[in-house]
Amino acid sequence: MRFQRPLVPGRLIRRYKRFLADVRLEDGTEVTAHCPNSGAMLGLTEPGLRVWLEPNDDPRRKLGFAWRLAELAGGHWAGVDAGLANRVVAEALAEGRVPALAGHDRVRPEVRYAARSRVDFLLSGAGQPDTYLEVKNVHLRREGDRAEFPDCVTARGARHMRDLAEMVAAGHRAAVLFLVQRTDCGRFGLAADLDPGYAEAARAAAAAGVVFLCHATRIGPEGVTLAQALPVDLG
Repeated sequence: MRFQRPLVPGRLIRRYKRFLADVRLEDGTEVTAHCPNSGAMLGLTEPGLRVWLEPNDDPRRKLGFAWRLAELAGGHWAGVDAGLANRVVAEALAEGRVPALAGHDRVRPEVRYAARSRVDFLLSGAGQPDTYLEVKNVHLRREGDRAEFPDCVTARGARHMRDLAEMVAAGHRAAVLFLVQRTDCGRFGLAADLDPGYAEAARAAAAAGVVFLCHATRIGPEGVTLAQALPVDLG
């Protein structure tokens, strides 16, 4: 997934109201950028952090920049835009680059299912059972090379785990793919201390037959793409 326009570097001044970030560009100009992430973004909001913004000239948008990337220690990167996760996975599914989910003829996004949910992707065809796929964006790392999800309480996420378990009980296949938008992680686990309810729901879903997957990403100012599978430990 390539960014549509060349990114512009700057230094974070502050992130506030969840969806806003003030940034000082390299020429000294201060701008307000859209922060496309509703999570806590733990560890990614320190003032002075080097960040990269994507400019836009769309008159329908109130802000002229969107925050896409953060530079980390050791030459690593983090993707800030949670919405990119589905785009990266969609591109990888279309190109057959997710081996655990290969073998389907059709991939449909945002399909209604269960009582009041939408699944990120419904994979079907080629004599395979329908696969209900939920994608979760991951950018939290607190210890070693362990990526974690979630970074705050997500009642909606816990509900999705229960919905996916119901699909398995109905004879379908269901999976969760955690996409790690950080290049300094080599494994994945649940942040059970931040949201015990989600951790409990995820473990119950796994016991019911929901498949849990995780993939790393390659990240740079040009774009974000799917990388290798990472080990998953639900604890």
